[in-house]
Amino acid sequence: MAPEDLPNIVSDVLDMPNHEKLMLPAASAHPPRILILYGSLRPQSFSRKLALEAGRILRQFGAETRVFDPHDLPMLDSVPATHSKVQELRSLSLWSEGQVWVSPERHGAVTGVFKNQIDWLPLEEGSVRPTQGRTLAVMQVCGGSQSFNVVNTLRVLGRWMRMVTIPNQSSVPKAWQEFDDQGRMKPSAYYDRVVDVMEELVKFTLMVRDRSDYLVSRYSERKGAAEAVALSSSAGVTENSAVATAMPSIPQPQTACCGTNTRACS
Repeated sequence: MAPEDLPNIVSDVLDMPNHEKLMLPAASAHPPRILILYGSLRPQSFSRKLALEAGRILRQFGAETRVFDPHDLPMLDSVPATHSKVQELRSLSLWSEGQVWVSPERHGAVTGVFKNQIDWLPLEEGSVRPTQGRTLAVMQVCGGSQSFNVVNTLRVLGRWMRMVTIPNQSSVPKAWQEFDDQGRMKPSAYYDRVVDVMEELVKFTLMVRDRSDYLVSRYSERKGAAEAVALSSSAGVTENSAVATAMPSIPQPQTACCGTNTRACS
């Protein structure tokens, strides 16, 4: 298309996707890193049981997993973000390349316990986005008949957090009869669906993780960065300083470390 057909586009920051840009010289060899969040504090939490079962399945598929324990996570804004549990959650999110979200349905929606975890994950913290570009699988447990209110809500949250939510999902009805006395999920079509979802999550994570920065790179943000560079230059700021604060035109894959302030529940 000729430039004059799109007079409002800044061609210098317009990226033309192609197969070559999605090819990798060498893919990461480490196991996919999956963070699992669940949404209940009950001693016999079925969302926790499903989260742990998902973790077992993920490890069978070769993934490395962490399950965040929401106990002792304060309500949003009741403490500074430097609180140890908040830092643990954010560090695990940065460590992850994919996530699994599991919530019970409470009054037709996700529980406050689960939503509080998501609310503590900012869209942006400095130049780091704790969830952007990560893959996501959503599941719910129901006390009665099967419902999809929660997984639908989780998809909205995942999109808002700029995550790559996989097509498959799981809703487990009458969860109280789907687990044995040891907390293991019984064989059933519902169990098979959970396996389907975890298998798909690992596949998507392997495809996305090294390409995530490129896949979520946005024209509008590159344009804003270029304008910031131009404004800084006109104000007398050195080019190197301006460029250092701007987003690159084609982001390079980065691997985040979970740090030391993390705890796993397996």
